[in-house]
Amino acid sequence: MNLQLMALPFLFLIACGGSEPTSETKKTAGPAAKTEAVSKKAAPTPPPTPKPAAEPEVPVVVDDGTTVTINLTADDAMKFNTAEIKIAAGRTVKLNLKHIGKMPAKMMGHNFVLLAQGTDMAAFSAAGVTAPDSDYIAKAMADKVIAQTKMLGGGESDSIEFKAPAAGTYDFLCTFPGHSAIMKGKLIVS
Repeated sequence: MNLQLMALPFLFLIACGGSEPTSETKKTAGPAAKTEAVSKKAAPTPPPTPKPAAEPEVPVVVDDGTTVTINLTADDAMKFNTAEIKIAAGRTVKLNLKHIGKMPAKMMGHNFVLLAQGTDMAAFSAAGVTAPDSDYIAKAMADKVIAQTKMLGGGESDSIEFKAPAAGTYDFLCTFPGHSAIMKGKLIVS
């Protein structure tokens, strides 16, 4: 009997806790309980906002048999969209460079400079650091440049045309100070 009396409070707690209200308790709960129940309901979620249509992805290299179009982008993270470009010899090359970042040219300028074979990129970059007026290309090194775009700030673009050099591998880089350490690549002509 003593054990039964001790178990009675536990049974009472189990019976009262966490159960749904019965129809009897719903009738006696009153308007305050109904207001509380309504306020606990989640607000309806609005329909999802449609995403803007993504711009179609432009291939990096398009070769129509006569002209090779190269579509490069550069960004505020100091990256070109590719580090290797393969083209056929003898083609006219149209290179489009677009700075897809937001920062101005004085802070995060980007260009494309294609160097002659055998050019020491580190020496070329170091010589250009003091030549901001010529897009960081030193006059003493100008003969090492096959083709170049102008220096661009965020949102700007430039296009150039040149004849593909002879078969071989050529370095390209951005000449803004410090960028050539990671903003570089190879143009492979076959």
